[in-house]
Amino acid sequence: MTILGDWGTTRLRLFRIVDGAIADRLDGPGIGQLTASPAETLAATLAPWRGPARDAGVLLCGMAGSRNGLIEVPYATCPADAASWRASLATIMVDGISVSVAPGLSCANFAGRADVMRGEETQIFGAAVVDASLAQGRALVVLPGTHSKWAELIDGRVERFHTFPTGELFALLRDHSTLTRAGADTAGREEGFADGLARAGTGLIAGLFEARAAQLVEGRSHGWALGLLSGLLIGGEFAEALALAGGSPRRIVLIGDPGLSALYAQAAGRSGLDVVHLDGDACAIAGLGLLDQGEKK
Repeated sequence: MTILGDWGTTRLRLFRIVDGAIADRLDGPGIGQLTASPAETLAATLAPWRGPARDAGVLLCGMAGSRNGLIEVPYATCPADAASWRASLATIMVDGISVSVAPGLSCANFAGRADVMRGEETQIFGAAVVDASLAQGRALVVLPGTHSKWAELIDGRVERFHTFPTGELFALLRDHSTLTRAGADTAGREEGFADGLARAGTGLIAGLFEARAAQLVEGRSHGWALGLLSGLLIGGEFAEALALAGGSPRRIVLIGDPGLSALYAQAAGRSGLDVVHLDGDACAIAGLGLLDQGEKK
C-alpha cells in the first residue's frame, strides 16, 4: 500500500493506492486556504489513515514544497528528466509520519525568461507513463488552469516550459472589473467564447472592452460577455504560445479539468492542431508512482 498526494493552492488530494489502483481518497484544504499550519492540516486530514500512513509514509507533490508549504524544496532545473527530478526529493516528519515532498521545476521559458512550476511537473512526467509516445521525440503538453503551463518535452525530458496566467486574468476581469457588470443574463456563453476565439490575436486589450460595450449597445448578455473574455484570453494564449514555442507542432497533449480542456481543444482546433486528452488525476498518480519507485529502490 502507498499513500500519494497532490497538495495545490486550492485543495489537498490524498490517494491510498493498493495493488496499483486507488482504494480510497481523502480531501483537505489547499495551501492557500489554511487556518492552521501545514503540518497540523496534513496530520488532521490523514487522521483516518494514521496507522497506514505511519507504516508506509506519504509522498506529496505540489505546493507542499513551496515556501508556504510543509518544507521548502528547491526547484530542479530544466532540462529535467524523471530521475533528476526524483533526486531532489526532501523528507520531513509530521506527527510521526515520514512525508517525502517532490520539488518543482525551474527553467528559462520559451522567451528565455525565468519560469517555475510546482505540481504540474508530476502530471507531465506521469503523462509519459500514461502515453508512452511522449517518451520519444518532441511534444507540447498543455495544462490549463489558473496559471496555464505549456511544456516542451524532448524524449520524455522537460526541456523548457512557459506559464500563462490566463485563468487568473479571467477571474480578475470577471470579479473585479467593470467589463461584465452591465447585466446578469447567463445565456450565450458558448457563442461569446466562439466570438472571442475569432477575434483573438487582433488586439487583445481593445477587444476586452467589447464585453462591456456590446452589453450596453447591442443587448448582449452577461454570459456572452464572460464567454468573449474567456475566448479572447485563451485564444491570445494560443497565439502567443505557438509563436514563442516555434517548430509548428501538429498536436498538443491536454491534461486537466474536462470542462476547461474542452475550451482549450476548441482553441487548438482553430489553430489547426490535433488534441490528445489525458486525465489529470491519472497523470498525477503515475508521476507520483515514479517518485515512489525511486524511494523504494
